[in-house]
Amino acid sequence: MAANGSLWVRLAAVSGLVSVAAGAFAAHAAKDPAARELLRTGATYEVTHALAALAAVALGRQGGRGSALAPALFLGGTVLFSGSLYALAFGAPRSVGAITPLGGLAFLAGWAVFALQAGGAGGSRRRRT
Repeated sequence: MAANGSLWVRLAAVSGLVSVAAGAFAAHAAKDPAARELLRTGATYEVTHALAALAAVALGRQGGRGSALAPALFLGGTVLFSGSLYALAFGAPRSVGAITPLGGLAFLAGWAVFALQAGGAGGSRRRRT
């Protein structure tokens, strides 16, 4: 998991960087209000799921099950969800918007896997009294 975890950490860091750049572009350079809103929404979801991917990796290092699946779903969802919003903000055809819900589904699946992963972290030791 260490090599895989390191990859997810790197990818999550890059995702965080992209989210900050998109948010800054929305705040300072985007003139069209619709484009600005698309960029803000994409940046918000991207940074949220970059942090979620980091948390999933950390939990996986503590023994959680499915430790590579949740980060993959979070970051893959970011590519689909935020990426499609960014593309729309920069003038892609409206049909690109059909990709956005697929990213949302990946986010939902990532959170479900993360919840299951959290249930397996740390083993099942019970405290004796």
